[in-house]
Amino acid sequence: MTANIAGPLLQHYVDNLRVLPWRSAPGQPTPDPYRVWLSEIMLQQTTVATVIPRFERFVARWPDVDALAAADESAVMGEWAGLGYYARARNLIACARAVADLGSFPTTAAGLRALPGIGDYTAAAIAAIAFGEDQAPVDTNVERVISRLAAISAPDRRDIQRRFLELAPAGRAGDLAQAMMDLGATICRPRAPHCGICPLAGDCAAYASGNPEAFPAPKARAARPQRHGVAWWIERDGSLWLVRRPASGLLGGMAALPGGEWCMQESDQRNAIAHVRHVFTHFSLDLAIERRDQPEGEGWWHPIDRLDEAGMPTLYRRAAALVLARPERRAAA
Repeated sequence: MTANIAGPLLQHYVDNLRVLPWRSAPGQPTPDPYRVWLSEIMLQQTTVATVIPRFERFVARWPDVDALAAADESAVMGEWAGLGYYARARNLIACARAVADLGSFPTTAAGLRALPGIGDYTAAAIAAIAFGEDQAPVDTNVERVISRLAAISAPDRRDIQRRFLELAPAGRAGDLAQAMMDLGATICRPRAPHCGICPLAGDCAAYASGNPEAFPAPKARAARPQRHGVAWWIERDGSLWLVRRPASGLLGGMAALPGGEWCMQESDQRNAIAHVRHVFTHFSLDLAIERRDQPEGEGWWHPIDRLDEAGMPTLYRRAAALVLARPERRAAA
């Protein structure tokens, strides 16, 4: 890997950059730190295509960090519904309030790391992109691009960060990181990379090897445990009984169908009116939906024709859609 790749890569970025609502083009004023921070939080474990419309809706509702800091927590959690990894939303609110108390975002990675929900990568990304600090925001795309350039089978994060900083022109780490992110997303893909149109092919050791997909070597995935649970469909006069999950833990603070604890042992599901299989990061869940007549737990009646406003996460939205699509309901409609 040679040190002269930054120039061609940055020019490729100028000519081919993806237009994203949280970005500023090279040569333009640096983007709003609020937008950079929000996008980085949303993009954790979520695709760009999914994030773009949600980001635009979010900033239309809360256009700056002070507006978000003053927002009702349940409204923010509801707006986040469907994006998953709901601890991010809780940290988002806490971070916005901390920044509002400070008066602005810290301008260094060290200062940003002190905020709720901001780890090493996010701090480096915000510092480099929004404030021009020479930091190394190494995400999976950046790691893949550098690993292929140097034909590294088992990349070490610190080594990749060091290599990135060696390549980055002073003050342009943010542009170089975004250039690599775009290259990794569109050309230097995990499978079937488009090496024939890559501006770095001539400097790429993985390409020269004849098998670029071998770098970095794929990581073995552990099998996900299987859990089981039951949720209750409690309906009355066109409304559905919903509860709010505990503030901490999985799906914390989200609107949900009431139900029992999820466990490893499969329960008797002969009375189920629908089944949902949902894959979380560390386990899969089979959720049976059963009818009940009386409300369970502390909650509220929510109009069924306005369930899209309830702020339920994907698991429960899918469960509700299955119940509402049952043939007897369609026949009665």
